[in-house]
Amino acid sequence: MTLTRSDWEQRAKALHIEGRAFVHGAYRNAASGETFECISPVDGRLLARVSSCDKVDAEAAVADARAVFESGIWSRLAPARRKAIMIRFADLIEANGEELALLETLDMGKPISDSMAVDIPAAARALRWSGEAIDKIYDEVAATAHDELGLVTREPVGVVAAIVPWNFPLLMSSWKLGPALATGNSVILKPSEKSPLTAIRIAALAIEAGIPAGVLNVLPGHGHTVGRALALHMDVDTLVFTGSTRIAKQLMVYAGESNMKRVWLEAGGKSPNIVFADAPDLKAAAEAAASAIAFNQGEVCTAGSRLLVERSIKEQFLPLVIEALKAWKPGNPLDPATSVGALVDTTQMNNVLSYIQAGHDDGARLVAGGKRVLEETGGTYVEPTIFDGVDNAMRIAKEEIFGPVLSVIAFDDVEEAIAIANDTVYGLAAAVWTSNLSKAHLTAKALRAGSVWVNQYDGGDMTAPFGGFKQSGNGRDKSLHAFDKYTELKSTWIKL
Repeated sequence: MTLTRSDWEQRAKALHIEGRAFVHGAYRNAASGETFECISPVDGRLLARVSSCDKVDAEAAVADARAVFESGIWSRLAPARRKAIMIRFADLIEANGEELALLETLDMGKPISDSMAVDIPAAARALRWSGEAIDKIYDEVAATAHDELGLVTREPVGVVAAIVPWNFPLLMSSWKLGPALATGNSVILKPSEKSPLTAIRIAALAIEAGIPAGVLNVLPGHGHTVGRALALHMDVDTLVFTGSTRIAKQLMVYAGESNMKRVWLEAGGKSPNIVFADAPDLKAAAEAAASAIAFNQGEVCTAGSRLLVERSIKEQFLPLVIEALKAWKPGNPLDPATSVGALVDTTQMNNVLSYIQAGHDDGARLVAGGKRVLEETGGTYVEPTIFDGVDNAMRIAKEEIFGPVLSVIAFDDVEEAIAIANDTVYGLAAAVWTSNLSKAHLTAKALRAGSVWVNQYDGGDMTAPFGGFKQSGNGRDKSLHAFDKYTELKSTWIKL
């Protein structure tokens, strides 16, 4: 059955939204009784009053997580049993996909078609992939003398605090929860206060799947209260985070001020999308460039926000990008035909608009978009925007906007393209378009980025690690490399 906008609106009216925290298998109010308003960017409606957790709640959740971890009910459960439960968890995500997609769209503003086709299936895949992997990861036997035995074994780290962003709330949660839970840890999940609803909802699904109470606790609230409390907590063993570079740096400080907890950070990006004159298909490259900045309203850490175009083809290529961007028009996110939804809230919308103004002020040339639209709806919509004539020193080229604003920068040769691409504090992702195999490989090697895509944008799946260089963070989500963040290596040396 294909649902229409009217169908989704009716479902939204009937939707029960849970806003309480989740600790030891039950929903509960914050200890203080405080709440905050969860406002939909779709039309400004009040969705729910959500528990505003703070230090007291963090103390309770960590104590519960620690007790459950030490009990061994999950941490010492046979890997094959944890696998079966994780797969059941993924199945329940899929079975409740329409509800979760609707929550994601109402809460964050992304198109319902994306929530249904991208976010929910990808979240389920992440949980299932990690569950499937856990009984296939082997420990090691060291090379020793005949009368000695050296064992290298993995053990769960203990209590993990996971702080996740607002742009892909369920997917980013699943990237953390998959390997953290599969390896036997207890997890306190702190969703963004801008989009907490799916994290709260899946806590009950975890219990239904068979994950014991206390293994997954969810604490909604603000970063400066409950987030800070978790980062400073002396009994949190590992902190994982996806979000801004500014907050990532602060979390590193908190870890040092407390118990030297392991900190794994996936932070911002200002990704270069490099189109050489010998790109195999300029139309395909232009369509990918439009998608790379407009998808998810540009609220993507890997957004291709710097389009580097070889000067000899710029006058030919830029009109193709402008034309391709016409397919990306803001509209009501509950309409399945909508390709660009609302920015997450008024604060983010105003921030994006301020960067558009900075582009004007710094002398860049606006060639597409640039305005707030659909203001009469009460929602927070901004047209996908292109600035030409951008210098890499301009604010719109240097700073992460986290919105649909594209900076077009010309270059003359490979060396200049690489220099411009690497002239950033970030190093999350990059793309290269060329028909020359050697140029593709050599450019990819020279780019200081955790992911490099060739003749495409945003490739990869759960088998490839995701993360950045430089101030885009450390550690990796996805792939077997992610399991390193949630396990300790122990060497046991035995005299025979």
